[in-house]
Amino acid sequence: MIKITECPRDAIQGIKNFIPTEIKADYINALLQVGFDTIDFGSFVSPKAIPQMRDTGKVLSMLDLSHSNSRLLAIVPNKQGAYSAIMFDEITYLGYPFSISPTFLQRNIKSDLVQAFSEASELLNICDKSRKELRLYISMAFGNPYEDPWNIDLLVEWVDKLRQAGVKSIALSDTVGLGTADTIAEVFKTVVPAYKDIEFGLHLHTISTGWYQKIDAAYQNGCRSFDGVLSGLGGCPMAGPNLVGNIRTSDLLDYFYRNKIPVEMNEEALHIAIEKALKTISASNN
Repeated sequence: MIKITECPRDAIQGIKNFIPTEIKADYINALLQVGFDTIDFGSFVSPKAIPQMRDTGKVLSMLDLSHSNSRLLAIVPNKQGAYSAIMFDEITYLGYPFSISPTFLQRNIKSDLVQAFSEASELLNICDKSRKELRLYISMAFGNPYEDPWNIDLLVEWVDKLRQAGVKSIALSDTVGLGTADTIAEVFKTVVPAYKDIEFGLHLHTISTGWYQKIDAAYQNGCRSFDGVLSGLGGCPMAGPNLVGNIRTSDLLDYFYRNKIPVEMNEEALHIAIEKALKTISASNN
């Protein structure tokens, strides 16, 4: 079964002009009708770090979940963010941005590998006590732009440590679009059969060429959970000045449809959500 996480949070977090809360909520309410497994809708982070996310709690209060089976995910960079997120029963997943890149960890959450691993363990405890689930993102999973060490053995070493700590859901993330189809294939070919008790996903940032081969590489090697963004916008502002957008959800769906892989979507609701996505982007330019 294919799971698609739609990531409006990733799409709008790097937009400088503040998007009105009502427009964000309207956009996410449209997404809730499409049939996505999960909506990555917001984050509980410092307003100084990501000003666009300062209204996440208010956005959540305006969402209508009564006719949706989609689950909500909020990104939390630390325990403080987690304690804010668990106050909301509507949230199922806490997403934690781990990385095997020391440089990116320092840039993104002002942490190092030892501290970040300890934080992940504490977040697991918080999730267990609050009936939430932790989805851990391993950024720079397919390469490193900062001259930090990177190889598959290093990735596997950290996957193993995280599994022993109790992590059951890992999204392997190509935050800056470095991954090739060959690397993505090799990574999933290595980790999926070795860690059958972990659900691995792909959070892919990519340029418009080569996306098909990358999705195919992940799918053919056991990945069944994919993140996408309707607009293709996105990128972590902490990664560097040149943001690489997310894989477009339409491209993901095109891959599945072309290969006759069942994906249940409300097509009418999808078209409405695409219009809302464009309205949201337009609002950022006003």
